[in-house]
Amino acid sequence: MTQTIGAAADAASPPPPPARKRPRPGERRIEILQTLATMLENPRGERITTAALAARIGVSEAALYRHFASKAQMFEGLIGFIEQSVFGLINQITTQEEHGLRQVQAIVRMLLTFAEKNPGMTRVLTGEALVGEHERLQERINQTVDRIEASIRQCLKIAVTQAAFPPDADIPARAALVMAAVQGHWLRYSKSGFRKLPHGPNNGQLEAQLRVLLA
Repeated sequence: MTQTIGAAADAASPPPPPARKRPRPGERRIEILQTLATMLENPRGERITTAALAARIGVSEAALYRHFASKAQMFEGLIGFIEQSVFGLINQITTQEEHGLRQVQAIVRMLLTFAEKNPGMTRVLTGEALVGEHERLQERINQTVDRIEASIRQCLKIAVTQAAFPPDADIPARAALVMAAVQGHWLRYSKSGFRKLPHGPNNGQLEAQLRVLLA
């Protein structure tokens, strides 16, 4: 049987490419935040534009704005992830460990380990990634740091009741000193291009530093 021209052409044509799967609700939003966090890991610390973010994902800028009203909202999404992660871990520490001083030590180690695992988020925590962005973002990250310091302060108060810390200790000043040390490690890590790990082999004196801070 002789094929028609149309039938022969159809037989020779390659199968059509599979249709691109549409992301499930919320998946694109997560992808945007993950990509933003990855781009923040650039050691040069260049300011990220929505055009560059859209190009990295392979969508239009308009597609970004279907999920976030502004770039500031994208950064707020990252800050929300930081808060959920950090305070969830703090709650685990304070629930599982009754000793106040050990709570503080575990929180400090966790904060530095979190930075190591999330270098892009570290630039948000230090405020470097927020330079030139909406001022409310810096205000919110300041509030996040204040909440972490308040958690450390509460642990130190517990340590006083356990006679593990001097009863006349200036708890607010000591908590502020511990938080300042953590922030210093975050900033050092970021400024080094993520080479000087805050809780790694380049900082083997962490335990000695904790003993000094909590003496």
